[in-house]
Amino acid sequence: MNSLDAFFDPQSVAVIGVSRNPNKVGSIIFRYLTESGLRLYPINPNLDEFMGYKAYPNVKDVPDNIDLAIIAVPAKAVPDVLKDCVEKGIRGVVIISAGFGETGEEGKKLEEKLKETIKGTKTRVIGPNCLGIYVPKKKLDAIFTLRERSPRPPAGDFVYISQSGAAGVAFMDYASHYGVGVSAFVSIGNKMDVSEVELLEYFGEHKDTKAIALYLESIKNGRKFLEVAKEVSKKKPIVVLKGGRTVRGATAAALHTGSLAGSDAVIDGAFKQAGIIRAYDEEEIIDFARVLAYQKPMLGPNVAVVTSGGGYGVIATDYIESPYGDKGVGLKMADLTKETKEKLREVLVPYASVNNPIDLTADVTDEQYDKALEIVNKDPNVDGILCLALFQTPFVTEKLIDIVEKWSKNGEKPMVVVSIGGTYTQEMIKEMEKRRIAVYPSIWRGVKALRVLYERGLYLKRMGVL
Repeated sequence: MNSLDAFFDPQSVAVIGVSRNPNKVGSIIFRYLTESGLRLYPINPNLDEFMGYKAYPNVKDVPDNIDLAIIAVPAKAVPDVLKDCVEKGIRGVVIISAGFGETGEEGKKLEEKLKETIKGTKTRVIGPNCLGIYVPKKKLDAIFTLRERSPRPPAGDFVYISQSGAAGVAFMDYASHYGVGVSAFVSIGNKMDVSEVELLEYFGEHKDTKAIALYLESIKNGRKFLEVAKEVSKKKPIVVLKGGRTVRGATAAALHTGSLAGSDAVIDGAFKQAGIIRAYDEEEIIDFARVLAYQKPMLGPNVAVVTSGGGYGVIATDYIESPYGDKGVGLKMADLTKETKEKLREVLVPYASVNNPIDLTADVTDEQYDKALEIVNKDPNVDGILCLALFQTPFVTEKLIDIVEKWSKNGEKPMVVVSIGGTYTQEMIKEMEKRRIAVYPSIWRGVKALRVLYERGLYLKRMGVL
Protein backbone atom coordinates (compact mmCIF):
# COMPACT_ATOMS: atom_id res chain seq x y z
CA MET A 1 0.00 0.00 0.00
CA ASN A 2 1.36 3.44 -0.98
CA SER A 3 1.56 5.87 1.94
CA LEU A 4 -0.74 8.27 0.05
CA ASP A 5 -3.48 5.70 -0.59
CA ALA A 6 -4.98 6.75 2.74
CA PHE A 7 -5.86 10.08 1.11
CA PHE A 8 -7.16 8.91 -2.24
CA ASP A 9 -8.53 5.43 -1.52
CA PRO A 10 -9.57 5.36 2.15
CA GLN A 11 -12.10 2.97 3.63
CA SER A 12 -12.81 5.07 6.72
CA VAL A 13 -12.77 8.82 7.41
CA ALA A 14 -12.97 10.87 10.60
CA VAL A 15 -13.98 14.54 10.43
CA ILE A 16 -12.68 16.48 13.41
CA GLY A 17 -14.60 19.71 13.86
CA VAL A 18 -18.19 18.84 12.94
CA SER A 19 -20.71 21.18 14.51
CA ARG A 20 -24.42 21.73 15.08
CA ASN A 21 -23.97 24.67 12.72
CA PRO A 22 -24.48 23.16 9.23
CA ASN A 23 -22.45 25.94 7.60
CA LYS A 24 -19.25 25.22 9.51
CA VAL A 25 -16.42 23.74 7.44
CA GLY A 26 -16.39 20.38 9.22
CA SER A 27 -20.16 20.01 8.89
CA ILE A 28 -20.12 20.77 5.16
CA ILE A 29 -17.37 18.22 4.51
CA PHE A 30 -19.07 15.53 6.59
CA ARG A 31 -22.38 16.09 4.80
CA TYR A 32 -20.75 15.52 1.40
CA LEU A 33 -18.84 12.48 2.67
CA THR A 34 -22.10 10.75 3.63
CA GLU A 35 -22.57 10.08 -0.11
CA SER A 36 -19.32 8.10 -0.32
CA GLY A 37 -20.44 4.87 1.34
CA LEU A 38 -17.28 4.95 3.48
CA ARG A 39 -17.20 4.35 7.23
CA LEU A 40 -17.54 7.81 8.79
CA TYR A 41 -16.74 9.09 12.26
CA PRO A 42 -17.79 12.60 13.33
CA ILE A 43 -15.56 13.97 16.10
CA ASN A 44 -16.82 16.57 18.59
CA PRO A 45 -16.65 16.27 22.42
CA ASN A 46 -20.02 18.04 22.73
CA LEU A 47 -22.02 15.72 20.46
CA ASP A 48 -23.31 12.16 20.92
CA GLU A 49 -24.67 11.89 17.37
CA PHE A 50 -24.24 13.77 14.12
CA MET A 51 -26.33 13.32 10.95
CA GLY A 52 -27.32 9.83 12.07
CA TYR A 53 -23.74 8.76 12.88
CA LYS A 54 -22.40 8.07 16.38
CA ALA A 55 -20.12 10.95 17.37
CA TYR A 56 -16.94 10.58 19.41
CA PRO A 57 -15.18 13.11 21.65
CA ASN A 58 -11.74 12.18 20.29
CA VAL A 59 -10.38 10.09 17.40
CA LYS A 60 -8.69 7.89 20.00
CA ASP A 61 -12.15 6.91 21.27
CA VAL A 62 -13.13 5.39 17.92
CA PRO A 63 -12.90 1.58 18.29
CA ASP A 64 -12.14 0.97 14.58
CA ASN A 65 -9.15 1.77 12.40
CA ILE A 66 -9.27 5.15 10.64
CA ASP A 67 -7.48 5.67 7.31
CA LEU A 68 -8.08 9.39 6.81
CA ALA A 69 -8.78 12.31 9.14
CA ILE A 70 -9.99 15.75 8.09
CA ILE A 71 -9.13 18.47 10.60
CA ALA A 72 -11.30 21.59 10.57
CA VAL A 73 -10.73 23.26 13.95
CA PRO A 74 -9.12 26.61 14.94
CA ALA A 75 -5.36 26.75 14.27
CA LYS A 76 -4.33 26.74 17.94
CA ALA A 77 -6.20 23.49 18.54
CA VAL A 78 -4.64 21.70 15.55
CA PRO A 79 -1.35 20.53 17.19
CA ASP A 80 -3.17 18.59 19.91
CA VAL A 81 -5.67 17.14 17.42
CA LEU A 82 -2.85 16.07 15.10
CA LYS A 83 -1.08 14.43 18.05
CA ASP A 84 -4.26 12.43 18.72
CA CYS A 85 -4.32 11.33 15.07
CA VAL A 86 -0.70 10.16 15.27
CA GLU A 87 -1.39 8.22 18.46
CA LYS A 88 -4.44 6.62 16.82
CA GLY A 89 -2.23 5.47 13.94
CA ILE A 90 -4.09 7.41 11.25
CA ARG A 91 -2.03 7.34 8.03
CA GLY A 92 -3.55 10.33 6.21
CA VAL A 93 -4.52 13.72 7.65
CA VAL A 94 -5.87 16.72 5.72
CA ILE A 95 -5.61 19.97 7.68
CA ILE A 96 -8.13 22.45 6.31
CA SER A 97 -7.46 25.01 9.06
CA ALA A 98 -5.61 28.23 8.17
CA GLY A 99 -3.46 30.42 10.41
CA PHE A 100 -0.04 28.82 9.96
CA GLY A 101 3.06 29.63 7.88
CA GLU A 102 1.08 31.87 5.54
CA THR A 103 0.23 34.36 8.36
CA GLY A 104 3.61 35.36 9.81
CA GLU A 105 6.04 34.36 12.54
CA GLU A 106 3.51 33.02 15.04
CA GLY A 107 1.89 30.93 12.35
CA LYS A 108 5.28 29.59 11.24
CA LYS A 109 6.04 28.47 14.79
CA LEU A 110 2.70 26.70 14.95
CA GLU A 111 3.42 24.96 11.64
CA GLU A 112 6.84 23.84 12.92
CA LYS A 113 5.04 22.30 15.87
CA LEU A 114 2.93 20.25 13.43
CA LYS A 115 6.07 19.05 11.64
CA GLU A 116 7.59 17.94 14.93
CA THR A 117 4.39 16.08 15.83
CA ILE A 118 4.54 13.82 12.75
CA LYS A 119 8.33 13.51 12.56
CA GLY A 120 9.36 9.85 12.51
CA THR A 121 5.75 8.61 12.38
CA LYS A 122 3.72 6.99 9.59
CA THR A 123 1.20 9.84 9.59
CA ARG A 124 1.24 12.02 6.46
CA VAL A 125 -0.33 15.47 6.20
CA ILE A 126 -1.80 17.47 3.31
CA GLY A 127 -2.09 21.17 4.16
CA PRO A 128 -2.54 23.08 6.40
CA ASN A 129 -4.43 26.03 4.91
CA CYS A 130 -5.99 23.98 2.13
CA LEU A 131 -9.33 23.44 0.44
CA GLY A 132 -9.32 19.65 0.76
CA ILE A 133 -9.31 16.70 -1.66
CA TYR A 134 -11.78 15.30 -4.16
CA VAL A 135 -11.84 11.91 -5.90
CA PRO A 136 -15.05 11.66 -7.96
CA LYS A 137 -14.75 7.98 -8.89
CA LYS A 138 -14.64 7.12 -5.16
CA LYS A 139 -17.34 9.72 -4.33
CA LEU A 140 -14.80 11.19 -1.93
CA ASP A 141 -15.68 14.87 -1.60
CA ALA A 142 -13.69 16.43 1.23
CA ILE A 143 -13.92 20.00 -0.10
CA PHE A 144 -15.46 22.62 2.15
CA THR A 145 -16.92 24.98 -0.46
CA LEU A 146 -20.66 24.69 -1.02
CA ARG A 147 -21.63 22.84 -4.19
CA GLU A 148 -24.28 25.45 -5.04
CA ARG A 149 -21.48 27.96 -5.60
CA SER A 150 -18.65 25.59 -6.41
CA PRO A 151 -20.05 22.58 -8.29
CA ARG A 152 -17.79 19.55 -8.61
CA PRO A 153 -16.52 18.22 -11.95
CA PRO A 154 -17.32 14.67 -13.09
CA ALA A 155 -14.83 11.78 -13.10
CA GLY A 156 -12.16 12.16 -15.78
CA ASP A 157 -8.60 11.46 -16.86
CA PHE A 158 -6.31 14.07 -15.30
CA VAL A 159 -5.50 15.18 -11.77
CA TYR A 160 -5.45 18.87 -10.85
CA ILE A 161 -3.10 19.77 -7.99
CA SER A 162 -3.35 23.35 -6.74
CA GLN A 163 -1.28 25.33 -4.25
CA SER A 164 -3.98 28.02 -4.27
CA GLY A 165 -7.41 27.32 -2.85
CA ALA A 166 -9.04 30.11 -4.87
CA ALA A 167 -7.48 28.86 -8.11
CA GLY A 168 -8.69 25.38 -7.22
CA VAL A 169 -12.27 26.49 -6.57
CA ALA A 170 -12.36 28.42 -9.84
CA PHE A 171 -10.97 25.40 -11.70
CA MET A 172 -13.63 23.07 -10.32
CA ASP A 173 -16.41 25.52 -11.16
CA TYR A 174 -15.08 25.95 -14.72
CA ALA A 175 -14.53 22.22 -15.19
CA SER A 176 -18.00 21.39 -13.91
CA HIS A 177 -19.64 23.94 -16.22
CA TYR A 178 -17.92 22.55 -19.32
CA GLY A 179 -18.13 18.91 -18.29
CA VAL A 180 -14.35 18.54 -17.95
CA GLY A 181 -13.64 15.53 -15.75
CA VAL A 182 -10.84 14.87 -13.25
CA SER A 183 -9.38 11.75 -11.71
CA ALA A 184 -8.72 13.77 -8.55
CA PHE A 185 -8.36 17.31 -7.24
CA VAL A 186 -5.83 18.09 -4.51
CA SER A 187 -5.41 21.40 -2.69
CA ILE A 188 -1.96 21.30 -1.09
CA GLY A 189 -1.99 24.63 0.76
CA ASN A 190 1.20 25.21 2.75
CA LYS A 191 2.47 21.68 1.90
CA MET A 192 4.19 21.28 5.28
CA ASP A 193 4.54 17.55 4.65
CA VAL A 194 3.10 16.06 1.44
CA SER A 195 4.38 18.16 -1.44
CA GLU A 196 4.00 18.34 -5.20
CA VAL A 197 6.98 15.95 -5.49
CA GLU A 198 5.24 13.05 -3.75
CA LEU A 199 1.96 13.78 -5.50
CA LEU A 200 3.77 13.65 -8.85
CA GLU A 201 5.19 10.25 -7.93
CA TYR A 202 1.84 8.99 -6.70
CA PHE A 203 -0.24 10.09 -9.67
CA GLY A 204 2.50 8.95 -12.02
CA GLU A 205 1.42 5.42 -11.00
CA HIS A 206 -2.29 6.14 -10.48
CA LYS A 207 -4.30 3.94 -12.84
CA ASP A 208 -7.16 6.42 -13.34
CA THR A 209 -4.85 9.34 -14.19
CA LYS A 210 -3.53 9.92 -17.71
CA ALA A 211 -2.13 13.45 -17.23
CA ILE A 212 -1.06 15.64 -14.31
CA ALA A 213 -1.78 19.37 -14.00
CA LEU A 214 -0.27 21.54 -11.27
CA TYR A 215 -0.74 25.17 -10.25
CA LEU A 216 2.33 26.08 -8.17
CA GLU A 217 3.57 29.33 -6.68
CA SER A 218 6.69 27.81 -5.17
CA ILE A 219 8.53 24.52 -5.52
CA LYS A 220 9.52 22.94 -2.23
CA ASN A 221 12.54 20.94 -3.40
CA GLY A 222 13.37 22.05 -6.93
CA ARG A 223 16.01 19.44 -7.72
CA LYS A 224 13.94 16.52 -6.44
CA PHE A 225 10.83 17.84 -8.21
CA LEU A 226 12.65 17.94 -11.55
CA GLU A 227 14.19 14.48 -11.05
CA VAL A 228 10.79 12.99 -10.36
CA ALA A 229 9.13 14.96 -13.17
CA LYS A 230 11.71 13.70 -15.66
CA GLU A 231 10.85 10.09 -14.82
CA VAL A 232 7.09 10.57 -14.56
CA SER A 233 6.87 12.54 -17.81
CA LYS A 234 8.21 9.54 -19.72
CA LYS A 235 4.97 7.78 -18.76
CA LYS A 236 2.47 10.59 -18.28
CA PRO A 237 2.39 14.22 -19.44
CA ILE A 238 2.79 16.97 -16.84
CA VAL A 239 1.44 20.51 -17.23
CA VAL A 240 2.48 23.27 -14.81
CA LEU A 241 1.08 26.77 -14.40
CA LYS A 242 3.73 28.53 -12.34
CA GLY A 243 2.69 31.65 -10.45
CA GLY A 244 5.31 34.23 -9.46
CA ARG A 245 7.03 34.68 -12.85
CA THR A 246 7.81 38.37 -12.26
CA VAL A 247 9.64 39.94 -9.31
CA ARG A 248 6.36 41.36 -7.97
CA GLY A 249 4.57 38.09 -8.66
CA ALA A 250 7.26 36.12 -6.85
CA THR A 251 6.98 38.47 -3.85
CA ALA A 252 3.20 38.03 -3.82
CA ALA A 253 3.66 34.25 -4.02
CA ALA A 254 6.05 34.30 -1.06
CA LEU A 255 3.59 36.35 1.00
CA HIS A 256 0.67 34.15 -0.03
CA THR A 257 2.22 30.76 0.64
CA GLY A 258 4.92 31.53 3.17
CA SER A 259 7.63 30.04 0.93
CA LEU A 260 9.95 31.41 -1.70
CA ALA A 261 9.63 31.16 -5.47
CA GLY A 262 12.66 30.63 -7.71
CA SER A 263 14.02 32.52 -10.75
CA ASP A 264 11.60 32.14 -13.64
CA ALA A 265 14.25 31.89 -16.36
CA VAL A 266 15.93 29.01 -14.53
CA ILE A 267 12.60 27.32 -13.89
CA ASP A 268 11.60 27.62 -17.55
CA GLY A 269 14.75 25.89 -18.79
CA ALA A 270 14.53 23.21 -16.13
CA PHE A 271 10.90 22.48 -17.00
CA LYS A 272 11.83 21.87 -20.63
CA GLN A 273 14.63 19.50 -19.64
CA ALA A 274 12.20 17.54 -17.46
CA GLY A 275 9.55 17.32 -20.18
CA ILE A 276 7.11 19.58 -18.34
CA ILE A 277 4.63 21.44 -20.55
CA ARG A 278 4.29 24.99 -19.30
CA ALA A 279 0.94 26.79 -19.24
CA TYR A 280 0.76 30.56 -18.89
CA ASP A 281 -2.81 31.12 -17.79
CA GLU A 282 -5.71 29.39 -16.06
CA GLU A 283 -7.30 28.46 -19.39
CA GLU A 284 -4.16 26.91 -20.87
CA ILE A 285 -3.54 24.57 -17.95
CA ILE A 286 -6.95 22.94 -18.49
CA ASP A 287 -6.70 23.02 -22.30
CA PHE A 288 -3.27 21.39 -22.27
CA ALA A 289 -4.06 18.77 -19.61
CA ARG A 290 -7.18 17.71 -21.52
CA VAL A 291 -5.53 17.25 -24.89
CA LEU A 292 -2.60 15.38 -23.35
CA ALA A 293 -4.97 13.08 -21.46
CA TYR A 294 -7.18 12.44 -24.50
CA GLN A 295 -4.74 12.27 -27.42
CA LYS A 296 -1.53 10.55 -28.48
CA PRO A 297 1.59 12.71 -29.13
CA MET A 298 2.31 14.20 -32.55
CA LEU A 299 5.37 12.62 -34.14
CA GLY A 300 6.11 15.57 -36.43
CA PRO A 301 5.07 19.19 -37.11
CA ASN A 302 2.82 18.64 -40.15
CA VAL A 303 -0.85 19.49 -39.66
CA ALA A 304 -3.85 18.87 -41.91
CA VAL A 305 -6.82 21.20 -41.44
CA VAL A 306 -10.28 19.85 -42.26
CA THR A 307 -12.95 22.57 -42.26
CA SER A 308 -16.32 23.49 -43.72
CA GLY A 309 -15.49 27.20 -43.54
CA GLY A 310 -12.79 28.52 -45.87
CA GLY A 311 -12.15 31.63 -43.78
CA TYR A 312 -11.53 29.60 -40.67
CA GLY A 313 -9.12 27.45 -42.66
CA VAL A 314 -7.12 30.58 -43.53
CA ILE A 315 -7.04 31.71 -39.88
CA ALA A 316 -5.93 28.24 -38.76
CA THR A 317 -3.17 28.24 -41.39
CA ASP A 318 -1.83 31.56 -40.11
CA TYR A 319 -1.78 30.33 -36.52
CA ILE A 320 -0.12 27.04 -37.48
CA GLU A 321 2.62 28.50 -39.67
CA SER A 322 3.37 31.76 -37.83
CA PRO A 323 6.54 31.68 -35.69
CA TYR A 324 6.14 30.30 -32.19
CA GLY A 325 5.08 33.02 -29.76
CA ASP A 326 4.08 35.52 -32.48
CA LYS A 327 0.37 34.54 -32.36
CA GLY A 328 1.53 31.32 -33.91
CA VAL A 329 2.77 27.89 -32.89
CA GLY A 330 5.58 27.29 -35.37
CA LEU A 331 4.14 24.12 -36.92
CA LYS A 332 3.69 23.38 -40.64
CA MET A 333 0.75 22.84 -42.95
CA ALA A 334 1.18 19.31 -44.30
CA ASP A 335 1.78 18.79 -48.03
CA LEU A 336 -0.94 16.28 -48.85
CA THR A 337 0.01 13.46 -51.20
CA LYS A 338 -1.39 13.28 -54.72
CA GLU A 339 -3.26 10.11 -53.73
CA THR A 340 -4.92 11.88 -50.78
CA LYS A 341 -6.12 14.73 -53.00
CA GLU A 342 -7.50 12.34 -55.60
CA LYS A 343 -9.42 10.37 -52.98
CA LEU A 344 -10.81 13.58 -51.50
CA ARG A 345 -12.04 14.71 -54.92
CA GLU A 346 -13.94 11.42 -55.26
CA VAL A 347 -15.99 11.98 -52.10
CA LEU A 348 -16.41 15.77 -51.88
CA VAL A 349 -18.46 18.23 -53.93
CA PRO A 350 -16.67 19.43 -57.12
CA TYR A 351 -16.12 22.94 -55.72
CA ALA A 352 -14.48 21.75 -52.49
CA SER A 353 -10.79 22.52 -52.00
CA VAL A 354 -8.63 19.42 -51.60
CA ASN A 355 -5.51 21.39 -50.81
CA ASN A 356 -4.53 21.99 -47.21
CA PRO A 357 -6.60 23.48 -45.57
CA ILE A 358 -9.23 21.10 -46.91
CA ASP A 359 -12.43 23.12 -47.38
CA LEU A 360 -15.44 20.81 -47.39
CA THR A 361 -17.68 23.87 -48.03
CA ALA A 362 -20.98 24.81 -46.37
CA ASP A 363 -22.71 22.01 -48.30
CA VAL A 364 -20.81 19.38 -46.34
CA THR A 365 -22.63 16.36 -44.92
CA ASP A 366 -21.77 14.21 -41.92
CA GLU A 367 -20.66 11.45 -44.30
CA GLN A 368 -18.26 13.78 -46.14
CA TYR A 369 -16.64 14.79 -42.84
CA ASP A 370 -16.30 11.08 -42.09
CA LYS A 371 -14.72 10.24 -45.46
CA ALA A 372 -12.38 13.25 -45.38
CA LEU A 373 -11.09 12.35 -41.91
CA GLU A 374 -10.61 8.73 -42.98
CA ILE A 375 -8.56 9.76 -46.03
CA VAL A 376 -6.44 12.34 -44.20
CA ASN A 377 -5.68 9.83 -41.43
CA LYS A 378 -3.96 7.62 -44.02
CA ASP A 379 -1.73 10.34 -45.48
CA PRO A 380 1.92 9.64 -44.53
CA ASN A 381 2.72 13.37 -44.74
CA VAL A 382 0.26 14.24 -41.96
CA ASP A 383 1.31 14.17 -38.29
CA GLY A 384 -1.79 15.72 -36.73
CA ILE A 385 -5.28 16.88 -37.67
CA LEU A 386 -7.22 20.02 -36.81
CA CYS A 387 -10.91 19.37 -37.49
CA LEU A 388 -13.18 22.41 -37.53
CA ALA A 389 -16.57 20.84 -36.80
CA LEU A 390 -19.01 23.64 -37.55
CA PHE A 391 -22.61 22.89 -36.61
CA GLN A 392 -24.14 25.90 -38.39
CA THR A 393 -23.91 24.28 -41.84
CA PRO A 394 -27.33 23.06 -43.07
CA PHE A 395 -26.62 19.36 -43.72
CA VAL A 396 -24.55 18.63 -40.61
CA THR A 397 -26.33 16.88 -37.73
CA GLU A 398 -25.44 15.74 -34.23
CA LYS A 399 -24.14 12.57 -35.87
CA LEU A 400 -20.97 14.58 -36.51
CA ILE A 401 -20.14 14.08 -32.84
CA ASP A 402 -20.08 10.30 -33.36
CA ILE A 403 -17.80 10.80 -36.37
CA VAL A 404 -15.25 13.01 -34.62
CA GLU A 405 -15.34 10.67 -31.63
CA LYS A 406 -14.53 7.72 -33.89
CA TRP A 407 -11.54 9.43 -35.53
CA SER A 408 -10.42 11.10 -32.32
CA LYS A 409 -10.18 7.74 -30.53
CA ASN A 410 -9.42 5.31 -33.36
CA GLY A 411 -7.61 7.38 -35.98
CA GLU A 412 -3.94 6.89 -36.80
CA LYS A 413 -3.19 10.59 -36.21
CA PRO A 414 -3.79 12.70 -33.13
CA MET A 415 -6.72 15.05 -33.67
CA VAL A 416 -7.99 18.26 -32.11
CA VAL A 417 -11.52 19.50 -32.76
CA VAL A 418 -12.67 23.13 -32.88
CA SER A 419 -16.34 24.11 -32.77
CA ILE A 420 -17.21 27.80 -32.80
CA GLY A 421 -20.66 29.17 -32.05
CA GLY A 422 -23.40 30.03 -29.58
CA THR A 423 -25.89 28.11 -27.49
CA TYR A 424 -26.42 25.10 -29.77
CA THR A 425 -22.70 24.70 -30.50
CA GLN A 426 -21.90 24.98 -26.79
CA GLU A 427 -24.23 22.04 -26.13
CA MET A 428 -22.40 20.06 -28.82
CA ILE A 429 -19.06 20.97 -27.20
CA LYS A 430 -20.27 19.73 -23.81
CA GLU A 431 -21.38 16.44 -25.36
CA MET A 432 -17.98 16.04 -27.04
CA GLU A 433 -16.18 16.81 -23.79
CA LYS A 434 -18.29 14.17 -22.05
CA ARG A 435 -16.90 11.69 -24.58
CA ARG A 436 -13.28 12.75 -23.93
CA ILE A 437 -12.87 14.49 -27.29
CA ALA A 438 -10.24 17.25 -27.28
CA VAL A 439 -12.59 20.04 -28.39
CA TYR A 440 -12.06 23.81 -28.15
CA PRO A 441 -14.34 26.82 -28.75
CA SER A 442 -11.72 28.83 -30.68
CA ILE A 443 -9.18 28.10 -33.41
CA TRP A 444 -6.31 29.61 -31.42
CA ARG A 445 -6.92 27.36 -28.44
CA GLY A 446 -7.19 24.31 -30.69
CA VAL A 447 -3.96 25.12 -32.52
CA LYS A 448 -2.11 25.64 -29.22
CA ALA A 449 -3.35 22.21 -28.13
CA LEU A 450 -1.78 20.70 -31.26
CA ARG A 451 1.50 22.44 -30.44
CA VAL A 452 1.43 20.78 -27.01
CA LEU A 453 0.99 17.35 -28.62
CA TYR A 454 3.99 18.14 -30.83
CA GLU A 455 6.11 19.19 -27.83
CA ARG A 456 5.12 15.99 -26.06
CA GLY A 457 6.19 13.95 -29.08
CA LEU A 458 9.54 15.78 -29.29
CA TYR A 459 10.28 15.06 -25.63
CA LEU A 460 9.38 11.37 -25.83
CA LYS A 461 11.54 10.94 -28.94
CA ARG A 462 14.42 12.70 -27.21
CA MET A 463 14.05 10.33 -24.25
CA GLY A 464 13.96 7.30 -26.56
CA VAL A 465 10.42 6.41 -25.51
CA LEU A 466 8.99 6.84 -29.03
